[in-house]
Amino acid sequence: MSSRVLALALVLVLGSLASCRRSSPPGASEPLDDTQAMLTFRRDGRVVRTLSRRDLLQAIPAVTFRAHDPYYGREKGWRALPLEKVLAAGFACDPLELRGLDYVLRARDGYAVPLASAKILEPGGYVAFADADAPGWEPIGPRRANPGPFYVVWERPEQQSLETHPRPWQLAAIEITPFETTYPHVAPAGAGEDAQRGFALFRASCIACHAMNREGGRVGPELNVPQSIVEYRPEAQIRAYVRDPRTFRYGNMPAHPHLTEADLDALVAYFRAMRDRKHDPEAATARGDGGL
Repeated sequence: MSSRVLALALVLVLGSLASCRRSSPPGASEPLDDTQAMLTFRRDGRVVRTLSRRDLLQAIPAVTFRAHDPYYGREKGWRALPLEKVLAAGFACDPLELRGLDYVLRARDGYAVPLASAKILEPGGYVAFADADAPGWEPIGPRRANPGPFYVVWERPEQQSLETHPRPWQLAAIEITPFETTYPHVAPAGAGEDAQRGFALFRASCIACHAMNREGGRVGPELNVPQSIVEYRPEAQIRAYVRDPRTFRYGNMPAHPHLTEADLDALVAYFRAMRDRKHDPEAATARGDGGL
C-alpha cells in the first residue's frame, strides 16, 4: 500500500491510506542542522543506539541514484544509504537476524508506519540523507516541509506506489517490536470475517496516519474514541469520503479509487466492530476515575 501523517478539519476521514502525507510541525520547512541529524533505533521499547548522520556515513558506503518520486511527481536524485544496511548498523546485527520481524518507522511529527521485514528489507529501499538536486532539501508536500534529515525513498519502478511502499520523511526512529505489542487494542477480537478483512486493510494502509483506540498515527484523526466515526457519520458518507475526499473538502487525504465495494464494506465492518471494543485510557486519566 512512505511530517508531517489528518485533525478536526478532517473529521470526515475514515482512513487515510499509507499514501497520506502529513502536515508539517512549526518550522518543519526550515533547514535542519547537523545536531538534528540523528536516527534512533529501538527494540522492544529499549533504545539500542542512536546514530548521527556522520556515524552512518562512516559505517555504510553512500550511493547516488535517480528515481521517480511520487510526492514530487517527477524524477529526483538522492544521496542515500541502503535501508537494510542502515538497519544492520543501527541494531548492530547481521542482516539475516533482521528477517521475520515487525518494524515501525517513526517521523518527528507522529507519523508512524508499521512494516513487515519482507517489505523493509526489500532491495531498492534507501534512507536518503541529502537531496542531490538541490542545496539543502527541496520542500515537499502541501505544507512545503523539509523532508530531512532522513527520508525513506525507493529506487525501483515497481516501488513507486505510496500504497505499497510508504515514504516517511523527517525519519526520527526505527523500532523492532511485534505489531500486537505496539498496537494491542486495534484488532477486532472475536469479530466476523468482514471485520477481520477490514482490520487487515486498516493495518496495512491506514494506521500510519490514524489511531484506533489511541493506538496508531497521530497525523489524522482518531477513529474510535471517544466516539467511533460510524457513530457520528452516515456509513454512505464515510464510504464516499474514502473513495474521493476532495468531493467534500480540499486536504491531505488522497482519493482511493482502487478500493472495491467489498473493500469499503470490510472497512466499515471493522469500524462497526471496534465501536463495541473501545479502549481509552487517556480519558479515564483525565477524569481521574481510574476508568470506573
